[in-house]
Amino acid sequence: MVDLIVLSLLVAASLTVLEMQITVEQVLQYHSGSLQPQSSVWFVKFTRDHSIVVLMNFRHPLFVLLGGLKSLGMWQEEGHGDLCGPGPRGLQERAFTIIRALLLFSPSPVLQERVLEFYSRTFSVYMNQEGEAEDGAEVTDSPEGAVCPGCAVPTQQCWCQDALKQLQELSHILSKLQLLEWVSSEAVTSILHKLIEQRMEQHCRGEYERSFLLEFQEWLELVLGWLSKVFASEVHTDSLSGSSVLKQWRCHMHQFFCRIYVNMRIEELFSIIRDFPESKAAIEDLKFCLERTNQRQQLLTSLKSAFESRLLHPGVHTSDILTVYISAIKALRELDPSMVILQVACQPIRKYLRTREDTVRQIVAGLTGDAEGCSDLASELSRGDPVTLEMQDSDEEGNDPEDWTPDPTDAVPDKMGSKHRSSDIISLLVSIYGSKNIFIDEYRAVLADRLLHQLNYNTAREIRNVELLKLRFGESHMHYCEVMLKDMADSRRINSNIREEESRLSEEDQPPLSLSAIILSSEFWPQLKEEKLELPPVVCQAMEAYTHRYEKLKAMRTLSWKPHLGSVTLDVELEDRTLTNLNVSPIHAAIILHFQEKSSWTVEELSVKLGAPKELVHRKLALWQQHGVLREEAGGHYYVVETGSSKEKMERGMMLIDSDEERDSNTTTQSEQREEKLQLFWAYIQAMLTNLDSMTLERIHSMLRMFVATGPVITEMDINELEAFLQRKVREHQLLVSGDVYRLPKPN
Repeated sequence: MVDLIVLSLLVAASLTVLEMQITVEQVLQYHSGSLQPQSSVWFVKFTRDHSIVVLMNFRHPLFVLLGGLKSLGMWQEEGHGDLCGPGPRGLQERAFTIIRALLLFSPSPVLQERVLEFYSRTFSVYMNQEGEAEDGAEVTDSPEGAVCPGCAVPTQQCWCQDALKQLQELSHILSKLQLLEWVSSEAVTSILHKLIEQRMEQHCRGEYERSFLLEFQEWLELVLGWLSKVFASEVHTDSLSGSSVLKQWRCHMHQFFCRIYVNMRIEELFSIIRDFPESKAAIEDLKFCLERTNQRQQLLTSLKSAFESRLLHPGVHTSDILTVYISAIKALRELDPSMVILQVACQPIRKYLRTREDTVRQIVAGLTGDAEGCSDLASELSRGDPVTLEMQDSDEEGNDPEDWTPDPTDAVPDKMGSKHRSSDIISLLVSIYGSKNIFIDEYRAVLADRLLHQLNYNTAREIRNVELLKLRFGESHMHYCEVMLKDMADSRRINSNIREEESRLSEEDQPPLSLSAIILSSEFWPQLKEEKLELPPVVCQAMEAYTHRYEKLKAMRTLSWKPHLGSVTLDVELEDRTLTNLNVSPIHAAIILHFQEKSSWTVEELSVKLGAPKELVHRKLALWQQHGVLREEAGGHYYVVETGSSKEKMERGMMLIDSDEERDSNTTTQSEQREEKLQLFWAYIQAMLTNLDSMTLERIHSMLRMFVATGPVITEMDINELEAFLQRKVREHQLLVSGDVYRLPKPN
């Protein structure tokens, strides 16, 4: 019993000494003063003396403790251990439990600081020896000579080898005390987190064109080499256990790297998308890391906010919005093949594009290669994949149930599964409006405008585009466009026949001017602009002669001319100069031809003569003023300028083009066509409400589908557009609404 009391006192004394050494003596012996981190290097200037102090604070208590544990072991071997604890090592286990309890319930902050400083310096030493000095740890010169980047002292006093030996000794001491994990984990974690964040900022931020995963993996293997020294005792005593420790640290660093990388790339994702495909490497790295973290919702929220703040506002041109949207489609389908991120994050873009009047025209211009910002669409069109609208029902029969995979939890609920959700750029653009007909009608308008402006019957490019669009939209949708191209081919043949017939006429029977015509099948062409214009008699005679010859070629057919459409090539001969090969519109040609009759005209006189509005005539006169052919004088009279000074001639030679002469469209605009179609709907709605008194929005929509099902316009108006149109009529006092029921106002 006396021996038991003595041993108990020995253990108590040993624990008391250990606690005092760790919590008090450490501060007293650490005499070198407070340490400040360097400005350019994160590691503090931890010296050889500092490391010795740290080791001493562990080494002396260890000797006392090991002596007590040896006595406890002898007591255990004599068979008295069961009096102080269960199991074959009851006394020792109880002693270690008391030690851990003392340290955990009264930890010393100074201890953790010194351990952190020691591990930081040994990490720098190890990485320097491996040829991977940390960023900022460069070899510098001091009054005493070059400074070692590892231990941060002059090279003559380098203690890098001693530092690594002390690291192994500290690992051995802590392992003996069964405190290695408790003392080291927090310091090592802090060091690695700080280093990964710094490395990410210095190497990855703003760099999108190369991958960093392999580079990080190589750096990680070097770090694991240092960790194997930190936990050397555990690694060497039990290879399986040591391997497990390193695997845990490897997994932890991978996870932390992925989380920090995703956070950084989320901040830069708008720029990464804008630069795609040059930034494909960054997208691939982000995909790898995103699959290992739970940050999809963070990415979606941030990207939607970036789109709304940086892209979706009136200061950005529609073509630029489309360019970013196309890049987003390419980048996000690479990032997420299920297309869920694209579907959710780009919803604001799709919604905003529907509010832009020129969206469809910009898309069509991109498809035909006429848009500067959407050149990718032309190459997409050449792929020839058929358009698939996202809103169509995808629950098709014949799908293999075993092949079904669920969408991610953040997917927008709809009928389209990930296997049916289209990733095709053109299909996604078309699905903004949910109808192919809108794009087909717009392309018809663009095609008509191009055909009516070029007037040379060269349609090779247009034929190619139509054939590609047939692959995309189907042959039936492109039938009208095929007829338009056929009209051009027929017109070329008819013009050749008429020219050949005219060439056989005598000189006095020749028409006063050469005339070519594009003969349109009006029901297949989009609606053309209507303007009143009376051409000079000489032009009318040529048109009548052309019509007569056409009627001879095409029995039972005649021509209805559009005098305001077309192009005129003429020469203007003045006393001191001649303007040759001027290509102008019919109204410009008509204006200048009237000055052959008399040299002075007013706007009012020309307006009556041409049958055109005065504002239009005044605007068209500006072209001839800029060419130096006409001059306005007092009283609003316009005169022909037969001669001019050399300065005026030089200015005329510049051939300024009036803004009105920029290529105007010969077809009505989309908004004008839309308004005409809405008026057609309005006539149906008025008739329905007159007969049925009142109707709900849903019933009006379903009735319109029945009445106008044969026309191409009903598919262009969904129930939301119909509601907006009816609300406009309410504001104009042409409709009354009560709840969701609409009725016509009473006549009084």
